[in-house]
Amino acid sequence: MRSVRARAALGATVVVALALVAAGLAALLVLRANLTDQAGLQAEVAARETAGQLALDVPYGRLETGDEEDHPVQVTDEDGRVVAVSKDLEAISGTGTDRVTPQPPPAAPEKGGDDGDRDDDDDDDGAGADPGRGEVSTDEPDFSNGTATVDGDRADYRFASVEATDSAGLTLTVHAGAPLAAEQRAVASVRAAMLAALPVVLLVVAGVTWLVTRRALRPVEDIRREMAAITASEDLSRRVPEPASRDEVARLARTTNETLTALESSVDRQRRFVADASHELRSPIASLRTQLEVGAAHPELLDVQGAVADTVRLQVLAADLLLLARLDAGERPGNARLELGALVREEVSQRTGDRIPVAVVVSAPEPGGLEVTGSRGQLARVIGNLLDNAQRHAVSSVTVEVRAERGGAVVAVTDDGAGVPESERTRIFERFVRLDDARARDDGGAGLGLAIARDVATRHGGRLTVAGAGERGARFELWLPGPR
Repeated sequence: MRSVRARAALGATVVVALALVAAGLAALLVLRANLTDQAGLQAEVAARETAGQLALDVPYGRLETGDEEDHPVQVTDEDGRVVAVSKDLEAISGTGTDRVTPQPPPAAPEKGGDDGDRDDDDDDDGAGADPGRGEVSTDEPDFSNGTATVDGDRADYRFASVEATDSAGLTLTVHAGAPLAAEQRAVASVRAAMLAALPVVLLVVAGVTWLVTRRALRPVEDIRREMAAITASEDLSRRVPEPASRDEVARLARTTNETLTALESSVDRQRRFVADASHELRSPIASLRTQLEVGAAHPELLDVQGAVADTVRLQVLAADLLLLARLDAGERPGNARLELGALVREEVSQRTGDRIPVAVVVSAPEPGGLEVTGSRGQLARVIGNLLDNAQRHAVSSVTVEVRAERGGAVVAVTDDGAGVPESERTRIFERFVRLDDARARDDGGAGLGLAIARDVATRHGGRLTVAGAGERGARFELWLPGPR
């Protein structure tokens, strides 16, 4: 089942079905318990009425048991012998004995017998009974379920057992029953109603869940459809529709659009990078090819120095492009501990061809105050690019200052050139950007040095900024955090 709507509808239906079944079973159990208790109360009343007559020494044959079909009665003595039963009782179970034929105990006193000293009126009036001398137990009666057959009709009953003591001290137990037919009919009716209503309720739940889920997932389907269209058209300028709600779907749409924006920007940068790289590579390659072709046709006209310069420029450009590709691929900087002052001195000492001497000022307030963590080659490349930029624009002086600052170290490269206009101080760090477009490319470079420097600084947890240097010139500051 691949549809979210179908799974949601099925899950909701199953949960509701389980809840309804559990609630229905609980309701049936409670209903059955209540009706059984009511039947037990009726049986107790009937049992106590008969026990009261026994306590008053009413003869067994004259016991009034009420409606025999509704309340079958069985009386047993201490030995379990049946001494009395209600009229038309043919069979019984659940009372401890299934006998229904009275067997008076041998020691039982004559109840309503003919003794010659009493006339028929005395017999009719129950003479010989000594009211008030027997008693009925006040203990909680015992209850049980069983069956009884009265006048050929067999039914289930709830029996209550009550003890009584007659005037002769004989303890008798009265088992009186109350029918459970009403309880069974009620439980059956409720169960049938629940079973009949359950499929209808489940169909309603499934239908409502399906419709609600469909409505809730409609924006998701719109997002999916638009994403499929974007994939098919490769048009990253398109955006998915954002619902007006503030729920998870709306947040998903906004996040998707933000991702599309970032992807579009990344693809645009990549396209510009490829186009600019192709353009930058075309010039030295074309120049080198021209010189080689001229040299092949006229060896005496071969400009070896120019060919070497073009080759060097091509090599530097290729190295810059490879470094940018590694940075874009997420290359992580190294974890070597470096002393920034020593790294700057070493880099400056190797620059023997600079047209303007570089002054180096290192101020370390304490040992280790200029230590940083990172890639030695990449940080040396940043310092070299900053010095190249300063040499390209300086008039008479280039200064490098290294100092500790705010939990890290700073390398500040200052020149006395024309400076960087404030409006261009962000754009100069973009790739293939030159502010001196009028210059020849051979003099101005490819416009990748500052872009590489900022990318490397950012990946080392630092930053690269530019500001003015007094009345004229520019000051580039590289801040790197201390060892971690």
